[in-house]
Amino acid sequence: MTMGLTEEHRDLRDSVRAFAARHITTTVVRAAADAGTEQLPPFWAALAGQGLLSLHLPEDIGSGYGMLELAVVTEELGRNLAPGPFLSTVLTSAVLDRAGHRDRLPGLADGSTVGATALAPGTLTATRDAAGTLRVSGTSAPVLGGGPADVFVLPVESRGRTRWAVVARTDAEVTAVDSHDPTRRLVRVALRDLELSPERLLSGIDPRLPLDLAATLFAAEASGLADRATSTAAEYAKVREQFGRPIGQFQGVKHRCARMAARAEQARACAWDAARAQDPGAVGTPEEAALAVAVAGATSVEAGFTTAKDCVQTLGGIGFTWEHDAGLYLRRAQTLRILLGPTTGWQRRVAALTRAGTRRRLSVDLPPEAETVRAGTRAELAPAIALDGAERTSYLAEHGYTAPHLPAPWGKGADAVAQLVIAEELGAAGLEPADMIIGGWVVPTLIEHGSEEQQRRFLPPTLRGDLVWCQLFSEPGAGSDLAGLSTRAERAEGGWRLTGQKVWTSMAREADWGICLARTDASVPKHRGISYFLVDMRSPGIDIRPLRELTGESLFNEVFLDDVFVPDALLVAGPGDGWKLARTTLANERVSLSNDSSLGSGGEELLALAGRDPGEERLTVLGQILCDAQSTGLLGLRQTLRSLAGGQPGAESSVAKLLGVEHMQQVWETAMDWQGADALTVAPACDPGPDEPRPPVRADRPRTATWMFLNTRCLSIAGGTTDVQLNIIGERLLGLARDPAPVPRG
Repeated sequence: MTMGLTEEHRDLRDSVRAFAARHITTTVVRAAADAGTEQLPPFWAALAGQGLLSLHLPEDIGSGYGMLELAVVTEELGRNLAPGPFLSTVLTSAVLDRAGHRDRLPGLADGSTVGATALAPGTLTATRDAAGTLRVSGTSAPVLGGGPADVFVLPVESRGRTRWAVVARTDAEVTAVDSHDPTRRLVRVALRDLELSPERLLSGIDPRLPLDLAATLFAAEASGLADRATSTAAEYAKVREQFGRPIGQFQGVKHRCARMAARAEQARACAWDAARAQDPGAVGTPEEAALAVAVAGATSVEAGFTTAKDCVQTLGGIGFTWEHDAGLYLRRAQTLRILLGPTTGWQRRVAALTRAGTRRRLSVDLPPEAETVRAGTRAELAPAIALDGAERTSYLAEHGYTAPHLPAPWGKGADAVAQLVIAEELGAAGLEPADMIIGGWVVPTLIEHGSEEQQRRFLPPTLRGDLVWCQLFSEPGAGSDLAGLSTRAERAEGGWRLTGQKVWTSMAREADWGICLARTDASVPKHRGISYFLVDMRSPGIDIRPLRELTGESLFNEVFLDDVFVPDALLVAGPGDGWKLARTTLANERVSLSNDSSLGSGGEELLALAGRDPGEERLTVLGQILCDAQSTGLLGLRQTLRSLAGGQPGAESSVAKLLGVEHMQQVWETAMDWQGADALTVAPACDPGPDEPRPPVRADRPRTATWMFLNTRCLSIAGGTTDVQLNIIGERLLGLARDPAPVPRG
């Protein structure tokens, strides 16, 4: 994996990975750790010769690319624990470039000059002498990569504000200090009554710029560390055996590794966004760039530290030994985190920027061919604007706009670009195709596996919204294990008779038809004996009983099937094909990009609840929640961009579901906390009786924080529990062993 999504960025990653394999070996890393002082690594000249120190610098000095390309390289070098002053040098050159100090850039670009930037002033203080000359004295906070540095960028306190100065090594006293990370050591820089002449001051820059650039590059390196820690832990968990099986098969270990993978992917997404926001000409305002950087500073760097700790834990005793590199991951990640400043401070900055009105726009730049699609779409949609009600939805369905991603004649066969254009044009015209809900899963399954008769009978009315569907998959005894279902389908003249119980069926009382999995052959392995039926929900023998939920309402139902007859014509595909069809149903996804706030509706409501003067503790919590909201949106954006580039699905969708669910639950739990006792005084839900008509969504009930807190508890259960999702990430993304087969009873 890499934060870059384009072919060029993947090629860059591969090039750096090959370079690291040749030059940044374990021997080199260990030699740096065991050395008594900081030295230039043996690969420094080769690294500079590859142009990796100058990717972000203008073409007359460097390669003329940007921060995103530099971040791709930084992530890869971080993954390899590269010793030496790469990070400090490129940070210094980035700061000087933005400040217009170009005289030192050629040396920093070709590696003949080494740079280092302090992120905190320590005791460095500037005052004016009797002649009005600004002079600085004091000692900096610890500086990364300063041992071999020739030039320093230093923050200086001056009358309550921070100014930045560029200082040559010859004008400073540089003292090596004992360093937590022995592969990349620290120094302190002392200045004694040094005149801050105009050529030494970085004027005309935002005082936060060096910190923001540092956060961007630290986040990129932390992303690489998180990925390395995760893969190290997962590889060990595959082969280390305890109690007769690989430790990765134990759910405690598997789930820890899965959460590591999720944090690594979250770190990557946030670091990517910060880097692209820092590039000149990037889409978005300076405030958006500041927000993107703050999210990365709060999220990516912390993820590097957390995954490194979990890596040591997964490795057990061997992870606690000096000989294993896991301890070096931990020291490197913690050094980044502490030098950058407390995570809570970055979280509060996210909260402050957001409260001031800044939002990160999660948009994509569509290729030129999108305009051809747009013109044709706009012309075809024009007649629909003059229609109303059923005529409008019928027009949209007949022209393929209910589900444009589906093949013609049911959809438009729209690729990723066309899908986004169509969504934009529908929104601009105020047109809403029918919301098929469960039908959105049924239709692609019938297109791929249904007979021509089934397609003609069910697809047009479903696409128009005339047919409402429900899903009869889950059972009380099976839960997320659909292959363990026990509903029986027995052969009868002209069809099948279904007997069993389904549960958690939403919309069963409103549905015209249901898709039902039932076991048609108990003599074969459980995945092979399942079939897929279309069931008329008004059939004799169907008993629907509402289930009152945690909220007090009844959206779910139990459905009892007692000898329900289903004609042969309503069996989809053949007997025993149900498992394959169920996977088609559940796997169907279209390309989409939310037009909501990047914080989600819950984040916006929580923001309103924070109050005018929330205090540091509440601001910290708010910032953490807003970071999760932003990163979940970024995962979705990256998945969309991957689709636009013709790539295969990445880890983003699995991770986004896991993080998104937990984020929403935290939003509403926090909202209740902030409302205090008033949150406990809401009226209980009052649901209509089982025989009364009711809409699928209760429009008459206000969406209070209390109701949302209760309702979101289902998110970590529905559609595969969080525990199952962690298993999927552990097994499919990390390759850990599947859970052992159950021991037969008796």
